[in-house]
Amino acid sequence: MDTQSPRSARTPTLSDVFSRFASWSADLLGSAGAFVLSTLLTLLWAASGPFFNYSDTWQLIINTATTVLTFLAVFLIQHTQNREGRALQLKLDELIRSSKDARNRLIDLEHCTDEEIKQLQAEFARRSPPKANGDSKSGPGAR
Repeated sequence: MDTQSPRSARTPTLSDVFSRFASWSADLLGSAGAFVLSTLLTLLWAASGPFFNYSDTWQLIINTATTVLTFLAVFLIQHTQNREGRALQLKLDELIRSSKDARNRLIDLEHCTDEEIKQLQAEFARRSPPKANGDSKSGPGAR
């Protein structure tokens, strides 16, 4: 069994640095502290309205801040989800490869067309035993 980490003693690339930053940012943005801080800043902004006569500039501050933060967070979250999805897929592929009874056809399932996935889903539905309540439907979306 290969116990070496995929990381090597090389100079980090821009992608490596961004991945670490995105992971750190996603952890920070998803924390309870970030939620509390955001809530407090929003309440402070709302409470300051009367002092600024609810001016356009006062409204622009919150609108601009939330728009910019949301715009940047979308990229960080998407990068983190893509990276975690790829890692999970590789782990599943390794489990499929290691099981003698598994079909290797499933390894690259994420690269199949929607029609191929539907055909495979129908095949699994035909192979699965009916549910105890008499409902022969199975899989996602079955009622």
